[in-house]
Amino acid sequence: MSKHRVYEIADELDLESKEMLDILDELGMGDLTPLNTVDDDERDLIVELYEERELESEGETEEEAGEEVVEEEAEAAAETEEEVEAEEEAVEEEAPRRPAVVSVLGHIDHGKTTLLDTIREARVAKGEAGGITQSIGAYQLEWDGNEFTFIDTPGHKAFTSMRSRGAQATDIAILVIAADDGIMAQTEEAISHIEAAGIPMIVAINKIDKNNANPQETMNQLAREGFTPDDWGGDTIMVQLSALTGENVEELLDMLSLVTDMEKPTGDPDGELEGFIVESHLDARSGPLATAIIQRGTIRPRDVLVVGNTYGRVKRLTDAEGQVDSAGPGKPVEIMGLKDVPPAGSSIEAYDDVSRAKEIAEERKEKEQEQRRGRQQSVEDLFAQAEKDNLDLVVKASSRGSLDAVKKELGEIEVEDIEIEVLHEGVGDVSESDIMLASSSDNYSAVLGFDVDVRSKAQEKAEQLDIPVESYNIIYDLVDNVKRAIGEVKGPQYEEVKTGEIEVRQIFEVTGSGTIAGCYVNSGKVTNKSKIKVWRDTELVHEGPIESLKRFEEDVKEVGEDYECGISVQDFGDFEEGDTLEAFTKKRVEAF
Repeated sequence: MSKHRVYEIADELDLESKEMLDILDELGMGDLTPLNTVDDDERDLIVELYEERELESEGETEEEAGEEVVEEEAEAAAETEEEVEAEEEAVEEEAPRRPAVVSVLGHIDHGKTTLLDTIREARVAKGEAGGITQSIGAYQLEWDGNEFTFIDTPGHKAFTSMRSRGAQATDIAILVIAADDGIMAQTEEAISHIEAAGIPMIVAINKIDKNNANPQETMNQLAREGFTPDDWGGDTIMVQLSALTGENVEELLDMLSLVTDMEKPTGDPDGELEGFIVESHLDARSGPLATAIIQRGTIRPRDVLVVGNTYGRVKRLTDAEGQVDSAGPGKPVEIMGLKDVPPAGSSIEAYDDVSRAKEIAEERKEKEQEQRRGRQQSVEDLFAQAEKDNLDLVVKASSRGSLDAVKKELGEIEVEDIEIEVLHEGVGDVSESDIMLASSSDNYSAVLGFDVDVRSKAQEKAEQLDIPVESYNIIYDLVDNVKRAIGEVKGPQYEEVKTGEIEVRQIFEVTGSGTIAGCYVNSGKVTNKSKIKVWRDTELVHEGPIESLKRFEEDVKEVGEDYECGISVQDFGDFEEGDTLEAFTKKRVEAF
């Protein structure tokens, strides 16, 4: 019995995937997604029910149809000019589609480069328009009506660098995993980067042509990590393929096209210029060159730009085919004319004149230098900022066992108003990539190591980005430091301790002293330092400190169980006979 994806059935019925989902929901099958598969019987049932629904819709009587026509004409005539104008404006404001920006990530030697090369060959074999090129650090591809821009980034560091500077650089990520190797350290790191970016992920299970390939085990590993394959009823698209032979590469492109249809990335070519830098370098003949992808607006020669902390007037734009006069949303283009080489991920903004652009760039550069000169934050500093917020941690350890132990200890730290989340975990020294990942978090973040070293470049990057990074040799030192930091932020913590329960039996009005409650101590004791809660049945009427405590007419420090006394409470005199007074104190407690 064959399997059919829901979106394939939608294609048969000439429906958009979202239209099919609406129909399935009406038919009581709303739990299905476009990526889910159904068997032959379920497929036939869907088609049959859809056709019945269409026949019912078409089976209206001529009278009903006529009535509808009359109603529609009346409604059309009733439309005001303002409504028509509003509709026209809504259409004008709807931004057009742009090419989806795609990053390919994964463990070293799992076949990322080979996959991109094979995609180029698949496009050529199919005779699609457009091309793929490495000449400017980006690939472009058109496939079945959708355009894609593949970012040719040197690993995960560049991917995260773009996010850490605030650019949502990528629309879709392809995670490449070798079927003969499974999930590796860089695979887990890549997954953390993708999750931090909050973008859709397609898993390409590569190298299925190898004799020792075990794609099922790879899928099992992913399922254990919380990524259930769509073939198993989950939401994670997984395509088993061979980048070397080209097997199922076209299916991967079909899935990429499907996700693009669902995400519908847009960009207004007439809007205010927005974009980001993919890569940059200093050319001996042309000076600083930067490859950019435009997200909104259109860039042209002679435009004045601010890019990160540098600026310049565009002298030349180059794409895969050569020099161009403009580049719109989704288009990768190389820019010549900047004063300095901007880092990957820098945002692109347009200004009216060079002097203003220079002023903005120099202000940013000075601010960055001041931040570098400042003291790097400690974990204590970070918690001080993180009050009533989340704290994201990147945790590194010397072994998997040590890592699990650290996570277990951190997981047992529970503090009101502060949620601690492990953004990424891994085995090995703290690297520059770990710092970049921490900096990409929208929350406060830090990097903690256990029994590992912090590489020199990682330390430099941490100081540059002001990310706290600390490593420990004793696990309890790590945990105690985190707890101490939280304790200092939270300040002294107190809990209420009930010391006595008192019954109000009479009310006395005393000149100069106000209202005094004649009381009997039913249990415990009350002191002249106690705080009092006044209960009337089950309602808390008042809470405040004792103003005076008397035995007969004498002020006393304490009255014990089974004794009578007189009590006045600060800022309260509305006692009633039968009220219950609860005496309590506040005791300081440690946060942990």
